[in-house]
Amino acid sequence: MTVLITGSRGKVATTLIPLLREQGITVRAASASPDKLVVPDGVERVVCDLDDPATFPAALTGVESVFLYANPQHIEAFLAEAKAAGVQHIVLLSSSSVLEPGADTNAIAAMHSAVERGLERSGIQSTFLRPGGFAGNALGWSWAAKSTGTVDLPYPETQASPIHEADIAEAALAVLTRPELRGQAYHLTGPASLTAAEQVAAVAEAAGRPLTVTPVSAEAWKQSMAEFMPAGVADALLDYFASHEGHADAVTQDVEQLTGHPARTFESWARENADAFRP
Repeated sequence: MTVLITGSRGKVATTLIPLLREQGITVRAASASPDKLVVPDGVERVVCDLDDPATFPAALTGVESVFLYANPQHIEAFLAEAKAAGVQHIVLLSSSSVLEPGADTNAIAAMHSAVERGLERSGIQSTFLRPGGFAGNALGWSWAAKSTGTVDLPYPETQASPIHEADIAEAALAVLTRPELRGQAYHLTGPASLTAAEQVAAVAEAAGRPLTVTPVSAEAWKQSMAEFMPAGVADALLDYFASHEGHADAVTQDVEQLTGHPARTFESWARENADAFRP
């Protein structure tokens, strides 16, 4: 079996690729800039830019399964090429945002929903992995934490069940290698619902230094994010933060169902990445 991994520079993909190789599976690592990939021996690097349909045919030739990042821009063209190439199974890295109220008007949810709908129409067997917030999103606090010892939060009491990216990769490994798990949607979460302030506290404890949470307005936070994300994505995140303030986030057992072990804690992620928050 040959598995095409799109977005091979991403944290989930870079963890998934060696897991597949350890099981003797042929892996084709795809990226818009494959020359920048660092991959294990025996992994082929190919150009596959999800914004450029001309790169699809060569990348998909001879592929049986695909690990796909959600990019709706040319999803119909990608799926047409996948079907022509004989692809049998696609694992989509979707988002739990598609399960939220108001998903139709949420920029993040709309992007993932569009790709899910395309896959449902394609006739190709598909499996949807729907994680919530990644634990690694906390790295967005690292610069301020290191330089000022403070973290600005628009909704410090918003709750999430952050998931370790390694658990997403192991879930993807399971559905790629165990046919009986395919064709379903899995809501992947960490093992506990934590407020944003509690996540900062966990990072501070792991780093061995105090970190102060500074509440800021939604507009101030959006302006601070302007160079990092589109305004629509910032608005979608703010809507999510506001709607989850004071309300526990969902916690599921889907990670354990797929991987055979409980989901990793946010505290374990913080310990692994403590150096990112130290001066």
